[in-house]
Amino acid sequence: MYTFDSESSLAIGAWGASWELSHMDLAIRTRDLRKIYNSPPPAAAGRTGFFTQSGGKKSRDQKQQITALDGINLDVAPGQIFGLLGPNGAGKSTTVGILTTRVRPTSGTAWIGPHDVWREQIAAKLQIGVVAQRPNLDFSLTAREILLFHGAYFGLSSHERAERANALLRRFKLTDRADQLVRGFSGGMMQRMSIARAMMHDPQVLFLDEPSVGLDPQTRLLLWEIIREYNQKGRTILLTTHNMEEADTLCQQLAIIDHGRIIAQGMPAELKASIPGGYLLRLRFGHHSAPLLERLATLAGVTEVRPDGDSAADLYASRGGSLIAEIANAAAALSVDLSDVHISEPSLENLFLHHTGRSLRE
Repeated sequence: MYTFDSESSLAIGAWGASWELSHMDLAIRTRDLRKIYNSPPPAAAGRTGFFTQSGGKKSRDQKQQITALDGINLDVAPGQIFGLLGPNGAGKSTTVGILTTRVRPTSGTAWIGPHDVWREQIAAKLQIGVVAQRPNLDFSLTAREILLFHGAYFGLSSHERAERANALLRRFKLTDRADQLVRGFSGGMMQRMSIARAMMHDPQVLFLDEPSVGLDPQTRLLLWEIIREYNQKGRTILLTTHNMEEADTLCQQLAIIDHGRIIAQGMPAELKASIPGGYLLRLRFGHHSAPLLERLATLAGVTEVRPDGDSAADLYASRGGSLIAEIANAAAALSVDLSDVHISEPSLENLFLHHTGRSLRE
């Protein structure tokens, strides 16, 4: 019995029994995955994360090639919560689009379990559940009807459909709205409904594309709790996010992606530990000079100093607050005004900043 809580239970469907891990030890795998668009993908409109192949000015007849993915290799073990962390336009949604058969890759291969996604689309689709960035519910249906129709599409019996629908409505706290049209739902309710629908056929692999965007804190915590419960039943979950807290809290493995490339991969704790020195001190001066930066680099515990324009610097070190007095003394000795110091402990944000020179939020 697939148990969410003491009141809500779901029977394991036939699809779970067909999972053939003997043929493949990974739930998700990609090799040299590339996607090049000749025009911006719809989700990238107005974003600056994608980069062009051609460069320079283009003629009226020349199409701008936009590289969304540039050789992505992923290995996701069964039963993992795996996160793709990166800013908007980094290539996260394109990766999910390929793995869920919605986007055809330019080159490379992708598998769901033993199934090549593009050669065995039907077999792959039977194993996955998908929640897109934006709710795509049928507004002419009630919440219960959406779940029942989805279950019928995947071949569940009438009894199974009813049992699962009731359990999911209870778990996602939608029972009181079960027989109302979803067009009247709030954004958070629509997101919960979308995830419940994706779980209806009990997929082996669940894809969540930016699942907590726009959710209030209470709904976000409920969602995280449900994701953990589903994972504890042996299901694999791949989620995309640019929320560092979500990635750090939920994911057992992470790949940090930027400009269509993976720049770091591993467990969250390992990734944070890989930052030189660990602590990041962001310094702001009236101005700075090469002698000052050289002096800062000699302070005990400092592993790296990076200038940021003419009046700022990022300093990586093995200690934080105890460095401030020494930094201030070094600046004063060279007649430089120290106007601001911001200290942050090891974090995924700092890791991204170290690799790219910019924030995940940019």
